Amino acid sequence: MVRRRVRISALGGGHARPVAELVRLAMAYDRPVVVRTEAGAEADLASVLAVMMLNLAEGDVVTLETTDAPASVSLLDELSAVLDPKS
Repeated sequence: MVRRRVRISALGGGHARPVAELVRLAMAYDRPVVVRTEAGAEADLASVLAVMMLNLAEGDVVTLETTDAPASVSLLDELSAVLDPKS
């Protein structure tokens, strides 16, 4: 598994626009992608509703996780940039 911890700095945290972009990126990838909160709640990034139910907010730290594959690091880079565009 490939993992990346990210502190959310995107304005609005886990609201509709960033979540839609996360789901778009995850669905274009041919392997499962999971987002997990520090409290242990998790969601499949292919589901807008599941991600929205996490109630992610600015300042939260999440872990993005997927299986190891050639494009995994690139995908995590793109997902991280959506959640933390300031880095």
